[in-house]
Amino acid sequence: MINILMIEDDSTIAFGVKYALEQEGFNIEICKDLESSRKNISDKEYNVILLDVMLPDGNGYEFCKEIREIIDTPIIFLTACDEEVNIVTGLDIGGDDYVTKPFRVRELISRINAVIRRRGNNSENKKVVKFGDLSIHTLEARVYKNGEEIFLTSVEYKLLLILMQNKNVVLSRTNILEKLWDVTYDFVSDNTLTVYIKRLRVKIEDDSANPKYILTVRGLGYKWDGSENYVSV
Repeated sequence: MINILMIEDDSTIAFGVKYALEQEGFNIEICKDLESSRKNISDKEYNVILLDVMLPDGNGYEFCKEIREIIDTPIIFLTACDEEVNIVTGLDIGGDDYVTKPFRVRELISRINAVIRRRGNNSENKKVVKFGDLSIHTLEARVYKNGEEIFLTSVEYKLLLILMQNKNVVLSRTNILEKLWDVTYDFVSDNTLTVYIKRLRVKIEDDSANPKYILTVRGLGYKWDGSENYVSV
């Protein structure tokens, strides 16, 4: 059974979601504040954490950072903050998904299943993938360049995997975004992907202005150049 912890101080939303998810076979527990959430997380294991941003005794973003120091459980933010800067912040600090209120329960269920599926697929992949001076240890979700670790955000790492897994294939911007979050997000502007691509190039390329891995195919999208001494072990 899938165990879910929902951290939400609005009882109407919390119990509405609890009822709907239980009808789908999920087991869900609700905490109204961070203090009780800490105890639950330390005592039990969860498959997914649904985390509100504004809580009576703290901030969901800061709590996400706190959680990430001890466990790697998928976190889906549930919040009324729908500005792009808030969404990108939530994903960059370790969130796996971001759902804005009001939301449809069926959409939430779909996103819960998506993050569980993504995490399950990643945990089964124990290979080390190498492209030239890059080495990606998929089991630990770590990336190295010339033997030194590169620190990527969760979204940057997912983007890197998507591009690498489709080496030499041109992916449209829409296709990349759909793979990145498993569903199409209305909030994602055309500039958001450009920003992530730029950040990733700065971290992995020798010269981000003249990339050898992440290539732009004008009018079509991006592709990963897989000709650079590819090895999978």
